[in-house]
Amino acid sequence: MASLAQQIGGGLRCPSLSTLLLSRKHSNNNPPNHTVKRIQTTKAASVISNAQTRERMKLKEMFEDAYERCRTAPYEGVAFTVEDFHSAIERFDYNSELGSKVKGTVFNVDANGAYVDITAKSSAFLPVREACIHGIKHVQEAGIFPGMRDEYVIIGENEHDDSLILSLRQIQYDLAWERCRQLQAEDVVLKGKVVGANKGGVVAIVEGLRGFIPFSQISSNSSAEELLEQEIPLKFVEVDEEQSRLILSNRKARADSQAQLGIGSVVTGIVQSLKPYGAFIDIGGVNGLLHVSQISHDRVSDIATVLQPGDTLKVMVLSHDRERGRVSLSTKKLEPTPGDMIRNPKLVFEKAEEMAMTFRQRIAQAEAMARADMLRFSPESELSLNSDGILGPLGSDLPPDGLDLNESPLPEGSS
Repeated sequence: MASLAQQIGGGLRCPSLSTLLLSRKHSNNNPPNHTVKRIQTTKAASVISNAQTRERMKLKEMFEDAYERCRTAPYEGVAFTVEDFHSAIERFDYNSELGSKVKGTVFNVDANGAYVDITAKSSAFLPVREACIHGIKHVQEAGIFPGMRDEYVIIGENEHDDSLILSLRQIQYDLAWERCRQLQAEDVVLKGKVVGANKGGVVAIVEGLRGFIPFSQISSNSSAEELLEQEIPLKFVEVDEEQSRLILSNRKARADSQAQLGIGSVVTGIVQSLKPYGAFIDIGGVNGLLHVSQISHDRVSDIATVLQPGDTLKVMVLSHDRERGRVSLSTKKLEPTPGDMIRNPKLVFEKAEEMAMTFRQRIAQAEAMARADMLRFSPESELSLNSDGILGPLGSDLPPDGLDLNESPLPEGSS
């Protein structure tokens, strides 16, 4: 809208110098000065009134045109459509109910926690205690810094400013139980840190969860105090999230890690304790039982006369129950001559591998004879025992008169 000065300037023209001189020259023929001034003022007012009227008419037309466009075509020329509006609502809408999950971006951290933008009416707060499943003193220990975007679960609301309280720990807690179920299904061995004890066993942390290890499932004879703060191998026995029940076994983990515990294998162990019925031997974290009857061919009336806790010796594995975590051992099978374990244990340990080899050969021979014996009583099976002791289809390596088991030669080196 033009200013008053512009309107007046547009309607009136200032008289030139020649006009003024001419007016003075013919002053006697012109009206008085006050009459001229009144006429000029009247003309100026008329011009201003006409300009304002035109401006008002222009504004009226403009508003009427805008009203008509809003009534008939409200979105004409607007790039943001109704669909875009609804899409934006869905994208930035959130559910503030307890237990619901939201995504947000950390924009500030302090000693108490982290402030998170979840595109809500106000910011949300992540306390330190809810930032990680493990105990931390500052959110930065859990890798939480401004700019980090993650998914959170709403666990409460601050009454002072209506801000929401978030948790990462609860999400991690659910994931930890799922992880434990997977590890149990895959029968995996993992490490756990012993953090406490009670009268029935010890408590260990695995995947951020507290699990219980009964004393019967600990392979060594170490006390709870000795195990405290130690990391030990564990396997899952029971995983029940509904009951918050997590049972672990160190014995099963130790047994599973001992791949060399095949029947007839020789391992080195340390005597842990003596009982009237035998000695418990620690063989690489697994407790095996050396029964009194398997110490020597000669009778042992008092185990303490042969073995003492802390002694290092070589033993042979007789059996290995992986499910129950039990291993049966023998030094009797390693004696070159009966009674050597009592009279000369050093010789027994020197000849241990050699005697174990002989033992395994005898076992293989016994198995071959058992298969051949089966053939003798089941000729209709059309199977034969070849020269390598392998059961297979009937072939030329089986003598026409049959196999004389009494004449089967012993493996080389056997007695």
